Amino acid sequence: MAEVVNNENVALEEDLSEQMIIRREKLKSLQDEGKNPFEITKYDVTHLSQDAIKLFEEKEPTLAEGEEIIVRVAGRMMSRRIMGKASFAHLLDEAGKVQLYVSKNDLGEEDYAGFKKWDIGDIIGVEGALFRTRTGEVSIHAKSAVLLSKSLRPLPEKYHGLTNQEQRYRQRYVDLIVNPEVKDTFYKRSQILKEIRNYLDSKGFLEVDTPILVPMEIGASARPFKTHHNTLDLDMTLRIETELYLKRLIVGGMHKVYEVGRIFRNEGMDTKHNPEFTSIELYQAFTDYYGMMDLVEELYKLLAEKVCGSTVITYQGTEIDMGNWERLTMVEAVKKYAGVDYNDWASDEDAREVAKKLHVEVADDATKGRVLIEIFDAYVEEKLIQPTFIYDYPVENSPLAKRKPENPAFTERFEYFINATEYGNAFSELNDPIDQKGRFEYQVELKLKEEPDSKAEVDYDYVTALEYGMPPTGGLGFGIDRLVMLLTDSASIRDVLLFPTMKPLADN
Repeated sequence: MAEVVNNENVALEEDLSEQMIIRREKLKSLQDEGKNPFEITKYDVTHLSQDAIKLFEEKEPTLAEGEEIIVRVAGRMMSRRIMGKASFAHLLDEAGKVQLYVSKNDLGEEDYAGFKKWDIGDIIGVEGALFRTRTGEVSIHAKSAVLLSKSLRPLPEKYHGLTNQEQRYRQRYVDLIVNPEVKDTFYKRSQILKEIRNYLDSKGFLEVDTPILVPMEIGASARPFKTHHNTLDLDMTLRIETELYLKRLIVGGMHKVYEVGRIFRNEGMDTKHNPEFTSIELYQAFTDYYGMMDLVEELYKLLAEKVCGSTVITYQGTEIDMGNWERLTMVEAVKKYAGVDYNDWASDEDAREVAKKLHVEVADDATKGRVLIEIFDAYVEEKLIQPTFIYDYPVENSPLAKRKPENPAFTERFEYFINATEYGNAFSELNDPIDQKGRFEYQVELKLKEEPDSKAEVDYDYVTALEYGMPPTGGLGFGIDRLVMLLTDSASIRDVLLFPTMKPLADN
């Protein structure tokens, strides 16, 4: 009868500290015998588990009698069944699992006895011949087995696993071991970034890096993290965007640039927000926000096809057609979903009265543009399930976008929404230094009114850059994390961050 040797999983009530003591004692015995696994510096691996299995399946029909395919694999031992003089085990590497057949006859009495003392979770290396068991599973018949690293902590219990969501985020290294589907999310994240870079590079964009530590707090609404540079004796902030540096490069004649960058905002946390996140910002000279719309639509279709195999994807039970995008001005969207028309408002006071009837709270001095924004937030965003561009934003909340020549109350700006969530933001970039200076100063004035202790300043150097002349430019920024959530059907931003921001535990 097969003996299941998986002592750390035998009883949920078992004291883990006792298991840790047992494992340390085993390590001490190995060290006393001159077999310290931590002294091993290298193991030559010839195949990943799935590559080895695929190789055997391809070669099996033509293998001559007695012919063997020898492979060397390494990974974590995830299970083991000892049946007297032979054992079956499963080895997990970055590609998946492969079954091992280990016997006393092949390893020898001493090495086989040592193998039986190894623990689930230990890192091992195995050399052997590929074969197919009577049950049809491609396996490795071990000729030698080496303990490469000792696991001093038991893995979570086999049938219950690491299911506590917060613990999974805190101990992502364990999560990756025991929940294989988690790896797939992060492999897809890497694939998404690769495909975005490939797409932009193919369009002639140049990837660049700009400073993370910046010498001033700008007037934007996002709250920064603050630090101090000791050598310069200078207060600094972590960047809340990459925009102003990238547009300096447009001024300098680098006409297609992008940056994949970490952004830091000292604000709230929820399923869609983390204090540090990854964004892509890109800028292209001699185009406008319509050019950016076309780019977004083409890129997102491509990503859906490459990552998900189809432009029609499912996110949290909702079918999303990434191949079909609607385009609405903000005025059109508010009229469609809230039933009120901005063009009927004769004055700011009229607009405030409309907001009152719709039970939308606005400031006593709110302008028509500000009222339009508030009604949009209250009535429209939640309706935007299928991919939708909302464009032509009021100038009140678009300090970096170019005004529409035919209607200066609005700007050439769009945001795009999927499943009632904003995914990106784009402008026809403001390149008038006089207008930009005035908007910056107004933005800082409002910030200081709201937060008297704020250190917000106007970035006059950026204004100086614009005074040298910036060509007409289209700009776009979007968050990678939300995009990965969408394409991997992940409910929370923490599911797509390897190490999300967490409050330290009290006993830490």
